Parts: sequence; C-alpha cells; structure tokens
Amino acid sequence: MRRQRLGIQWQVCLALAPGGLILTWLFGTGVIVNLLVAALSCLMTEAACLTLAGRGQQIRARLSDGSAMLTAMLIALALPPGCGIGVIVVACALALGLGKHAYGGIGQNLFNPAMVGYAAVLISFPAALATWPPVASEFANGVDGLSGATILSSMTNEHGLTLSELAAGDYGVGQFGGLGVEWAALAFAASGLVLALRRTLAWRVPAGMLLALTIAGFVGFDGGSSNSLGSPMIHLFSGGTMLAAFFVATDPVTHPSSARGQWLFGLLVGLLTYLIRSYAAYPDGIAFAVLLANCATPWLNRTLARSRVGGAADA
Repeated sequence: MRRQRLGIQWQVCLALAPGGLILTWLFGTGVIVNLLVAALSCLMTEAACLTLAGRGQQIRARLSDGSAMLTAMLIALALPPGCGIGVIVVACALALGLGKHAYGGIGQNLFNPAMVGYAAVLISFPAALATWPPVASEFANGVDGLSGATILSSMTNEHGLTLSELAAGDYGVGQFGGLGVEWAALAFAASGLVLALRRTLAWRVPAGMLLALTIAGFVGFDGGSSNSLGSPMIHLFSGGTMLAAFFVATDPVTHPSSARGQWLFGLLVGLLTYLIRSYAAYPDGIAFAVLLANCATPWLNRTLARSRVGGAADA
C-alpha cells in the first residue's frame, strides 16, 4: 500500500510536466527558476519540520515520497515567472509548515498545502503576482512583447472596457493560439484526463468544478459588454482553471471520499471560483475557492455518511 501511494505522488508530478514545458516555451527560463527554487525550498522545509517534530528518522522517506515535490511543482506553476525568489520561498515554507505539518504531517491536513502557500503570498505580495512576463512575439498575433495583467485581472480592474477591447492586449479568451496560454491549459487538462482514466484521481471533482464554472459562465455572460462577467471559455481556459481542476482540487486528503461528496465538492469549487472572480477583489479566485471548499469536506463526509447509514436502516 505504501509503495502504491508513493508512486502516485510521482505520477502526478510527471503529469504536470507537459503543461510546465509549454509554460517554459512561452515564458522562458523564469518557469525553470520557479521550479528549482520551489523544489529546494519545499525539501528544506519538509526536512526542517520533521526535525523540529522529533521525526528526523522519517526525513529520507518523506523527501523521496514525492509529496513535497508535488507541492513545489504546484506552487511554481501557479506563480508568475520572475515573481521573486523570496515570494517562492515564503509560499513553500507556509505551504508545508502551516498547511501540512501544523496538522501533523502527510494525510492529516485539512487544507490543500499548495493553496495555503499560494493564498498567503497572494495576500501578502499582490503586486508580485499581478502580472506575467512577456510572451514570445510569435504567440502575440504580431504584437511584439505583449505582457502585463491577465484577462481576469483586466476584467476586474479595467472598468468600462468591452471584452474585445480587453482581449486586444491580453490572452486567455478562448481564441486558441492567441498568446499560447490556452495550450498550457489544454496540456494540464489532457494530463489530468490520463490520470483520471488510470484512476489516479477522482474524476468527479474536476467534472463538477468545470461543469459549475461552465454553467455559471453561460448564465453570467451578456455577449461581451463592459459589464460582462466573462464567457465560459474565458473562465475555463484562463488563469489556473485546468491546473486547479485536475491537480489541486483532486488532492485526496482534502476532498470528500464518497462519490456524491466529490460531485458536491467540485460543484462548490467551481461556483465559488466564479463568484470570487466576478465580484471579489482577487481576479482568479481559485485558491480561495479550494480552501473554502476544503472547510466543507469534513461536513460533507459526516453528512453523507449519516445519510447512507439512515438509508440502510430504513431499508
């Protein structure tokens, strides 16, 4: 059983590689710097936390099980390249120290560790996470050096502009190949589907999340006016939607164990993501949506367990 669990962590890390390679192709070596700094920070934090907890004898096993590396990859891919080494180090330290070991270590945490770290630096260093670096000009539809705020942050901050005006200087609008970022989202989705087919992740969680986000996008879309909340394509293929749907929300420790619970959890993440993106100050909103849904996991597990017991008794 232990070998199987350890193998799964590394399988998920491997599945993140295609999307990471596309981001590197688009944004350059800054993505590699993120990954190297995050990996070193997470491994050092893991070792330090185990030592302080008096479990130094577990260091070798924990550093090789892939869990710290998976957290590092999720943080590195979620943060903008060039956001700063200090930001990455703080995110990783809080992810494992506060999000994991404060609860007793692997398998005992209530919240997704990577999202704990990401949300902490998002609140603490909003300017560092607000923009992404320039994309190679061949992906910019002839506009050299196109960079800056994402389409989601532009929708939040650039009031009075229609979606077509916002898209003229941005990416992530569902027009595949515009600046190439949608291809990274598709890569994460394809890798996630492979994991789902291999039963490595609970497919109901991403299905519920993407379904809720799509329905909410259709309901709130008015055709692209200055008051538009964004089309379903924007919500599905911009920001960290696909990365979160298949690799963050599917953390088995922090989502419900039952099939019904997984559907409800995924739907809740998708709905909260849409509401935060549309009405709150944080453009993407996925980290907060996942953390809020994590709070509901114990309640969903208890409630659905009682309903099954009650149904069996009635039968």
